[in-house]
Amino acid sequence: MEEPTEREPRAPEHVRVDSQTPPSSAATPRRRRRWLPWLILLIAISAVAFALLRPRSQTGNPGGGHRHGGGSAGQEAAGPQPVTVAKAHLGDMPVVLTQLGTVTPLATITVQSQLSGYLLEVNFTEGQTVHKGDQLALVDPRLYQAQLVQYEGALVRDQAQLREAKADLARYQLLLSQKSIASQTAQNQIFVVGQYEGAVKADQGQIDYAKQQIDYCHIRSPVDGRVGLRQVDAGNYITSSATNGLVVVTQLHPISVIFTIPQDQIPAVQDQLRAGATLQVEAYDRTNTVKLATGKVFTLDNTIDTATGTVRIRSMFPNEDDRLFPNQFVNARLLLRTVHDAVLVPTGAIQAGSQGNFVYVVKPDDTVDVRDVTTGVSADGQVLVSKGLAAGETVVTDGTDRLHAGSKVRVPATSPSAPAANDDQAAGAHRRHRRSQ
Repeated sequence: MEEPTEREPRAPEHVRVDSQTPPSSAATPRRRRRWLPWLILLIAISAVAFALLRPRSQTGNPGGGHRHGGGSAGQEAAGPQPVTVAKAHLGDMPVVLTQLGTVTPLATITVQSQLSGYLLEVNFTEGQTVHKGDQLALVDPRLYQAQLVQYEGALVRDQAQLREAKADLARYQLLLSQKSIASQTAQNQIFVVGQYEGAVKADQGQIDYAKQQIDYCHIRSPVDGRVGLRQVDAGNYITSSATNGLVVVTQLHPISVIFTIPQDQIPAVQDQLRAGATLQVEAYDRTNTVKLATGKVFTLDNTIDTATGTVRIRSMFPNEDDRLFPNQFVNARLLLRTVHDAVLVPTGAIQAGSQGNFVYVVKPDDTVDVRDVTTGVSADGQVLVSKGLAAGETVVTDGTDRLHAGSKVRVPATSPSAPAANDDQAAGAHRRHRRSQ
């Protein structure tokens, strides 16, 4: 009889594990189902963001694509792009330095009394224009008039004594010739005559002094100019030591404007002045839009300001219409020279790129070419082009945002073909169009 074989113990049903399946395989589908909605949401958000941030046009960048000739087929299919153009032309371009200046009178005088006394009269109105020598005020002169009478009386007395001494001297000299008196007596009389002559001169000096004091009582304007607000009233006792004075008189015709220029420009200005040329200066208001007056350079200062590296210039203005007011801030435009027969284009035609300035030149086949240019000074909406462009060539002044080399353009019938047709308006429209991008 066979012995029963020993069986392996069986695991309980609730702990039986399949040897083919790992313990964590049952939980994996649950985890996948848990992250699936979040993954879908993330994909949806990415799609929306891509749609919003995606460029609306696949054309090249206006700044960089233009320079490399980039463009899209859709743009070419849309037809020629309307643009505004102008012709480069020959003209005169002024070289101007614009600096902030201050209107400075040639004379600003505080009128003071040179003596003490009561102020009897004030003979001016505040803000009045006066001339040199006009009486502005009157100080009581009676004390000085009395002194004048006293000095004149002393003069009469001393003059009489002098005549008497001279008569005695004549008699002594006659007697001396007859040897009737001692020579010492005649010599002493000569000294007496000299003493009286000195007394007469002293009296005359006192009279002149008294007359001058009386003249000082009549306070007069030292220059032609405009008086300000009076500092004293009639009836006040004034002295020569008063610091505020009676009134301030400011010369207005002519008047000067002082401004500074960089030290590098000094040789150019000096060369013009040495040659006898007249350097014109125009004064504009603070906004640099309204022209106030036209004058000329008078002189340069004798030193350079080491802190700023500039030198001061005084320019003279007739100021007949009183447009310039003392201590007023103005923009001074100094015309250094004028470049003749220069190639000029409107300001809106110049484009800025990574490699410098360039323009879009319209060729005869109505396509544009990108042309690098070298620019110089600018004024009144025009720019000097020293290299890269010839007179008579047509350049684009507005509508350059989608252009590139070889782009087809269309010039509307109302587009100006010459700079004489309101270049400033075209330049302004171009700037507004670029800001709206």
